[in-house]
Amino acid sequence: MILIAIGANLPTVRHGAPIEAARASIGRFADRGLEVVACSRWFKSAPVPASDQPWFVNAVARVATALAPEAVLASLHAIEAEFGRVRGARDAARVLDLDLLDYHGLRRAEPGGLILPHPRMVARAFVLLPLADIAPGWRHPVSGHDVATLIARVPEGQICLPIDEAESRGPTSA
Repeated sequence: MILIAIGANLPTVRHGAPIEAARASIGRFADRGLEVVACSRWFKSAPVPASDQPWFVNAVARVATALAPEAVLASLHAIEAEFGRVRGARDAARVLDLDLLDYHGLRRAEPGGLILPHPRMVARAFVLLPLADIAPGWRHPVSGHDVATLIARVPEGQICLPIDEAESRGPTSA
């Protein structure tokens, strides 16, 4: 199972609101050799760590690909760049954030390189709640804990709520 976290909290000129940019990014996966098998509901979350930046929209996608994990990560970074992401300070506001969470349970920790599973995912409600939507039986490759156990252990104070479909679509005309 290959899992990708999707997040955004800044609008883009081309796509508008963060949720629209995040949705549009999923449409770019196929161009990069990533077949979307499933995508969670959308969630809105307060920034972690807490800050005064805008709230995020988040989802998790399960993909299939013949690409190696390094190539998947390079593809995700290329999509981020297409959407105007400029890498700067950690935990900064961003137009798009695509993280490779898990690649078939592979365990890897390359200094300055790819780390799998994603090292901070177990402490983030905005990753684990969407992940539970599409892979409720998933187990962390290192700890062996299932996603429900990991959700129960998320540090207190994180706010992550499903976005109602009507809310996520915005105003409609009759």
